[in-house]
Amino acid sequence: MKTRILTGVSLIVVVLAMANLRPIQAQKPINQPAHAGLQMHPPILDAGARLNPLKIALLHWYLADTTTSVTVGSQPYGLCFDGANIWTANFADNTVTKVQANTGQTLGTFKVGGQPFGVTFDGANIWASNEADNTVTKLRASDGKNMGTFAAGTFPGWMTFDGQNIWVPNSPSSGLGSVTKLRALDGKSMGSFTVGDNPIATAFDGNNVWVTNGGTNTVTKLRASDGTVVGTFTVGNGPLGIAFDGANMWVVSRPDGTVTKLRASDGKVIGIFQVPDGPYGIAFDGTYMWLSGDLYIRVLRASDGFPVWYQQVQTTGVAFDGAYVWIAQTNANAVLKF
Repeated sequence: MKTRILTGVSLIVVVLAMANLRPIQAQKPINQPAHAGLQMHPPILDAGARLNPLKIALLHWYLADTTTSVTVGSQPYGLCFDGANIWTANFADNTVTKVQANTGQTLGTFKVGGQPFGVTFDGANIWASNEADNTVTKLRASDGKNMGTFAAGTFPGWMTFDGQNIWVPNSPSSGLGSVTKLRALDGKSMGSFTVGDNPIATAFDGNNVWVTNGGTNTVTKLRASDGTVVGTFTVGNGPLGIAFDGANMWVVSRPDGTVTKLRASDGKVIGIFQVPDGPYGIAFDGTYMWLSGDLYIRVLRASDGFPVWYQQVQTTGVAFDGAYVWIAQTNANAVLKF
C-alpha cells in the first residue's frame, strides 16, 4: 500500500481523534509538557531576525501567536512560494490556489490534473504533480494560464527545481521507484533515473537532487547534471519530507518520529532528533526548521536541532515566503501563516 494512501487513512484517524478539540489551540511555551519524552525549554527570541531584516520590518522577530488562517481548495497538501504568492495543491478538488503572501488574499483557483499533490515554482511557472493522471501541469504564475500537461511516472510526488529542470519522484506499485527530469522550458523529458522504493519528495542542494525513499529507510543523492547516483544514505524509517538548510539535508521520517540531519557534501549523519506524533513536511526559514505533522507543528533550531516551539494542530505541506512560514491544514481546507 502506498505511503500517501496510508497518509490519507491516518489523517482521517487523526481528525476523528481530535473531533472535540479546537482546530488551533493556544500556543504554549516550550516548558509546558506536550507529551512524554519531549525535552522542554523556555521559549527563545528568534535569532533569525539578525539574518532576516524582513522580520524586523514586519515586527515579527519572535515566535508568537500571530497565526492567520486562509481558506483554499479542498485538502491542500503541497505548498510553494513564487516570490510574491503562496500556491497550494488541492488534492480533493483537482485545483491549485494562489494566495497573496503579504495580505492573505486569494487571487485565484485554477484547474489542473487529477489529485494534485505537490507544487513547485521554476522562476516563472508553477508545476503541479497530478497523482491520479501520472502527469504534471505547468501554469503561468502571473495569471494561472495552463502552459501544458506533461507525462511523468506513476504517482508523481513532491518535486524540486534545479534552475533548469523539474525533478519528479515516481512511485510504481511494485519495484524500485524513479525520478523523472523534465526541462522546465518545454516539459521535455531529459531522462528517468532509478532511486529507492516509493520515492515521495525531492530537494535540491545546488548541485544534486535528493530523494526520500518512503518504502525504505534511505535517501538517494543524484547528480543534477546527468542523474548519476552519487550515494544512498540511511535515515529513519519511511522518510517523507526533506529540506535543505544551505549546508545540510533534513529528512523527516514519519513512522518512527524522527528528523535526520545529513551533511549535504557527503551524506554523513550530523544528528537524529525525536519529533513524535507523525512528522510530515519540513521547511527552513533561515534559522529554524519548521515541521508539520499529524498532531503538532514543531520548530527546531537548525544549528543543533534544539526544540524551541510547538503548536497542536494537524498539518502537511510547508513553505517559507522570506518572512513568514505557511503550513497546509489539509483537513480544514486552509493554510496557516506564522
